[in-house]
Amino acid sequence: MTKSERIELETHNRAQIEYFERAGKHAMQPSFAPYVQRQVDRLVRYGNLSPGERVLDVGCGMGRYTFALADRGLAVEGLDLSEALLERFRAFDNGRYAIPLHCGDVLNPPPELNKRFDALIGFFTLHHLHDLHGCFRSMRALTRPGGRIVFLEPNPLNLLYYLQMLVVPGMSWKGDKGIVNMRPPNVFRAMEGAGLESLSLHRFGFFPPLVTNRSWGPRLESVFEGVHVWNRFLPFQLFRGDVPAGPVPTHSASDTP
Repeated sequence: MTKSERIELETHNRAQIEYFERAGKHAMQPSFAPYVQRQVDRLVRYGNLSPGERVLDVGCGMGRYTFALADRGLAVEGLDLSEALLERFRAFDNGRYAIPLHCGDVLNPPPELNKRFDALIGFFTLHHLHDLHGCFRSMRALTRPGGRIVFLEPNPLNLLYYLQMLVVPGMSWKGDKGIVNMRPPNVFRAMEGAGLESLSLHRFGFFPPLVTNRSWGPRLESVFEGVHVWNRFLPFQLFRGDVPAGPVPTHSASDTP
């Protein structure tokens, strides 16, 4: 990585840390609402994650999804750029789960994490990363042979995300503009470049939390999800790639594509 690239990365990461720390982000706090639980269930099922498997939650923040993963029996750990957010995570945990946490950039993570995990997962994280290609290569190095990499991301074709940036306090185009890079060809190219196999995509969701959190909300949403004509516009996208069972190629996690 050149000096200018390093400065660009540091500037990006600093801006992301400030973006998330500044507002406190109520939407990042742990939640056990049906809306969040359904997102976790979909990712766990799509990633074929089983109780006891070691999983790294990339961009875990304050643990909004991490605690729900632990409740499902996964040996989950968290990685985030912001030590301040991890401190809030520990406060929410209060010793209940004792989830191991790591402060660092997934592009250049602590070396002791290499090949440690059966799966790397994340919720609304990829569109905040500076170097998608480099990050996927790094994530593959953290994943054991035969493991999976699975991320839940916003669908850039769903216009409600852009409306959110205008009206939701704490959100902005500057902080969330990476959504436009979440088009499947872009993500799949980065996954392919990391040597991942069996790449796949699944879209789901339809209603906002106000509806989904009602007792009848998930059933109604399932009906709307089944209408093929608007499948490509559904709000949530699950990306999955599998790590080959062979050895992980050696490379520097900070290599540029």
